[in-house]
Amino acid sequence: MYSIGVDLGGTNIKTGVVDENFNIVASSNIKTNLPRSAEEIAQSIADGVLLACEKANIKLDNVKNIGIGTPGAANRNTGIVLYSNNLGFKNTDLGGMLQNKLNKSIAIENDANAAAYGEYLAGGGKGYNNIVVVTLGTGVGGGIIINGEIYTGFNFCGAELGHTVIEKDGRACTCGRKGCFEAYSSASALISMTKEAMKENKNSKMWEIVGDLNNVDGKTAFDGMRADDKYAKEVVDKYISYLGTGLVNIVNIFQPEVLLIGGGICKEGDNIIKPLEKIINEESYCIDPHKSTKLDVAKLGNDAGIIGAAFLHNLKRA
Repeated sequence: MYSIGVDLGGTNIKTGVVDENFNIVASSNIKTNLPRSAEEIAQSIADGVLLACEKANIKLDNVKNIGIGTPGAANRNTGIVLYSNNLGFKNTDLGGMLQNKLNKSIAIENDANAAAYGEYLAGGGKGYNNIVVVTLGTGVGGGIIINGEIYTGFNFCGAELGHTVIEKDGRACTCGRKGCFEAYSSASALISMTKEAMKENKNSKMWEIVGDLNNVDGKTAFDGMRADDKYAKEVVDKYISYLGTGLVNIVNIFQPEVLLIGGGICKEGDNIIKPLEKIINEESYCIDPHKSTKLDVAKLGNDAGIIGAAFLHNLKRA
């Protein structure tokens, strides 16, 4: 028997058929094509599920469970998406819609939580009971696993790690607050810092690297640092300092066995991990160095959400 996981995003609906060893044996990808009604999105999810089954050369009867990772807050007990700004969902019974279309039990969870669960099952968190996953992308996503269970808070809105403040009255955040971790440590924040440095320093080598501000991405400052550009190094150092501050806060609150960071920035490897380890070792609250949180890079990439969603039925219902 197989399980199916769906990573529902604002751009793509990615679906995978997953075997009992957490391997994705076949997948499909359908455009989300927003804005659309919830009913139309549910139909595309169902189409994606059937297409993935066809590619895996199996029938829906061979599928035991189907799970969906969705942006926003979702009630795992009822299958209702409480709120998702990107998708235009509010108290939307996505689970019920899909159950009617596929005649299968459907589990729904926040997408970052599903990805964290995937890392716990088969990625960088495998073998540990308590992990936290922080994803550095357009925003800062978070997923918390405590004793093998996803932590969501009593109202399914927990784990919004990106919206803790690290700079009082600092940069404006999309959530309405100022100084959020997300406003300083997302890939978007790094790109903004890079552009600011380039505008202020026309002799920066970063101009030679990208040519135009529109070409700046999360690698630009790191590429500049490798080219011995002092302005690029300043950007990288500042970014890592902010990121380290937020990660130390997370360590001090949860003391997970492993703290995993994911996102394209993590391809920098030791250039980002080593200085972050130094900050965490120096600043986190730790009595016994032999029982300190391990920092690592998430291992599953874009597959984490599919794998985690496929096994959401293993989790307890409140």
